[in-house]
Amino acid sequence: MCGRYAQTADMRELMEQFEVSGTAPQKSLPLNWNIAPTNPIYIIRGTSPDLATVSWGLIAPWLKNVQEAKNSQSRAINARSESIFEKPTFREAFRTTRCLIPATGYYEWATALGKYRPKQPFYICAKDDKQLSIAGIWSSWVAPSGEIIETASIITQEAQGELEAIHSRMPVFMPVDRWKQWLDPKENNVEHLKTMMVVENPDSLVRARPVSSAVNSVAHNGKELTQETPLGEPETLF
Repeated sequence: MCGRYAQTADMRELMEQFEVSGTAPQKSLPLNWNIAPTNPIYIIRGTSPDLATVSWGLIAPWLKNVQEAKNSQSRAINARSESIFEKPTFREAFRTTRCLIPATGYYEWATALGKYRPKQPFYICAKDDKQLSIAGIWSSWVAPSGEIIETASIITQEAQGELEAIHSRMPVFMPVDRWKQWLDPKENNVEHLKTMMVVENPDSLVRARPVSSAVNSVAHNGKELTQETPLGEPETLF
């Protein structure tokens, strides 16, 4: 999965879909059709559960310098499901502080290995138009000044089905009947957690459409970024 997605729901919608009964931010985040690394994002966490805002890109717990920590975030926006349980940056958060990351949709850029023109952007969203429920992890990092910075990463897996034609990776979608266990910090059996990330035919939950390359720039932000752009012959959209 690449490093851009959209979140255009307000807090009330998110709290309703994800059955948030705990705490919530005092202020909503602005609607954002082009979320980039280090931007503030929503996550759902805890057994209540709570809705919280954090920074996108996990900060490794051993980093000491604020600038180094913030620079590292762009390299840790995604964690691979195949290795998250053993990578030093992610493994403790995987065991103890998992979350759900709601997304209205996400962007992916076609690679040369697929049937589409390389670097052609696609917007991918749920077929039922609800929020995508993406598996994630979060963590707290304490700066030398004592400031606590909370951050999160999206968990990805190998792309499946028609999504393989676009890119080799996709997010791990977490089914609603697994939310409670996934968010429970007491659930720390790594083997069981690994099985929870395996979903049959996850590509069947979403639809993809080609969009304008305007999304390539974070300076562009609006609903028009998600509007379909014709590919032209001989390329076709599934």
